[in-house]
Amino acid sequence: MPTASTGPTLPDPGFTDIRPESWVARRVPARWRPYVTLARLDRPIGTWLLLFPCWWSLALAMPQPFRDWPSLLAMMALFGVGAVLMRGAGCTVNDILDRKFDAMVERTRSRPIPSGQVSVRQALAFLAFQLLLSLLILLQLGMTAIGLGVLSLALVFTYPLMKRITWWPQAFLGLTFNWGALMGWAAVQDDLGWPAVALYVTGIAWTLGYDTIYAHQDKEDDARIGVKSTALRLGDQSKIWIYGFYTLTYVGIGISGRLAGLGGLFLPVLSLAALQLAWQVATWRPDDQTDCLDKFKSNRWFGWLVLAAILAGKL
Repeated sequence: MPTASTGPTLPDPGFTDIRPESWVARRVPARWRPYVTLARLDRPIGTWLLLFPCWWSLALAMPQPFRDWPSLLAMMALFGVGAVLMRGAGCTVNDILDRKFDAMVERTRSRPIPSGQVSVRQALAFLAFQLLLSLLILLQLGMTAIGLGVLSLALVFTYPLMKRITWWPQAFLGLTFNWGALMGWAAVQDDLGWPAVALYVTGIAWTLGYDTIYAHQDKEDDARIGVKSTALRLGDQSKIWIYGFYTLTYVGIGISGRLAGLGGLFLPVLSLAALQLAWQVATWRPDDQTDCLDKFKSNRWFGWLVLAAILAGKL
């Protein structure tokens, strides 16, 4: 692995989600810190958002998850490692393609590539390393899941370009980030079932909600440099639209669970997850960058509640 350049000394970057006091700064050797930051290992929320559709689908697909809990936990761990690697690879692709834009946006100008800590050539080598490890994880699955994993690369490599051509790049992020809803089911059943398809489509609505909140952090810079987003497209109507996206999320997960034969406590626990979504939108302050980031991160709790609802439906 090439050694990161020390790069120039930067001024105060202003608002950023890179925290200088994070575990990376405390525990990782200095030469590796830019790569850990490039892969967003210090900011795991994206990994959670990529991972939860996988876990939901695994739990849906397993007929007896409590009886087969060792298998469930093993699959969850495998997908967990895969999510860390592929999220890191996706972020590396994103930062390579967006390096010029990132240098002009307050939140992103201190990232490793635009700040000069990592060169494009070094980032490409790091990307190849992550993809190789991801392939080793993928080969532990069945043929249907392997095929889906290979297909996902088309989304990983094209999503970063969408903000240049459409006001709805968040929809393409949804296509990418929820692909695990198909792969989790395929890893268990070695096919594609309607519950997984419904979960995948539903995940796109969820992503449209949380990533529109996230995009409001950068709306002023994005408008200035010509980058498109749902935050700019929806503007002052964003709250209304996000309520709609989140309503579709609740309904869609309910349909997916019913298609999978869930009963019992599934809908009551899922309703708690819906309350979490409603809280997000009701208390969200679109012009407060810190609050946008906090509400975006809170979707981790929604993910856990949905997983609990699916498992409760299997009792």
